[in-house]
Amino acid sequence: MKRLLKNGKCIFLAYDQGLEHGPTDFNDENVDPAYIMELAEKGKFSGIIFQKGIAEKYYKKESGIPLIVKLNGKTRLEEGDPISYQLCSVDEAIKLGAKAVGYTIYVGSKHEGEMFKEFANIVREAHEQDTPVIVWMYPRGENIKDEFSKEILAYSARIALELGADMVKMKYNHNLEDLKWIVKSAGKTHVLIAGGSKASDEELLKEVKEVMSVGVTGLAIGRNIWQRENPYEMICKLKEVVFK
Repeated sequence: MKRLLKNGKCIFLAYDQGLEHGPTDFNDENVDPAYIMELAEKGKFSGIIFQKGIAEKYYKKESGIPLIVKLNGKTRLEEGDPISYQLCSVDEAIKLGAKAVGYTIYVGSKHEGEMFKEFANIVREAHEQDTPVIVWMYPRGENIKDEFSKEILAYSARIALELGADMVKMKYNHNLEDLKWIVKSAGKTHVLIAGGSKASDEELLKEVKEVMSVGVTGLAIGRNIWQRENPYEMICKLKEVVFK
């Protein structure tokens, strides 16, 4: 974990949206993964999150930016309760230079058991090689009536702890008291807040100040960085909040 944290905190640059969302998030500049790699390197992020194909073709080991490889994924074209199958092995990720691996679980989906089983194997294999595991924990499916409720988010955080995740990436429901309970429910599993869709500078910085005040470890942020005209200005401001 020390490879990913600075004074116990981190900011990861996320770029796994191409598989999950399609090209709707991209413009002529940020559609190029080489631009994102350059952004991560110049911005000195705590890590860069890629799917295996992008990692294989664009990750620069000499950059010194820790690579986090997302091991599963799906498109947004499926209907019904979601499931995201493993697409890359832990060994493959490590050979690509990964210092951590990630996996999404759609908790509440009728397929969650299959994802639990895959994730358990990933945790076992990764920890045998001293590689941290990050779980994207998103409540989805017919049984989830409110994915942003305190109870559902805290339950999701607790599942991450119980399954052996080193970090859990979650969405913020904009209720600070709820987030305090979510962080406590996660125990020694570090909580990362997902950056989400693009927000104004004021909204984003206010939210980050809030979440960092209650014990969150850091951010996994993508569109709120690489969709900006001047991303480096926002990177500096976020570092001030997260690390200082």
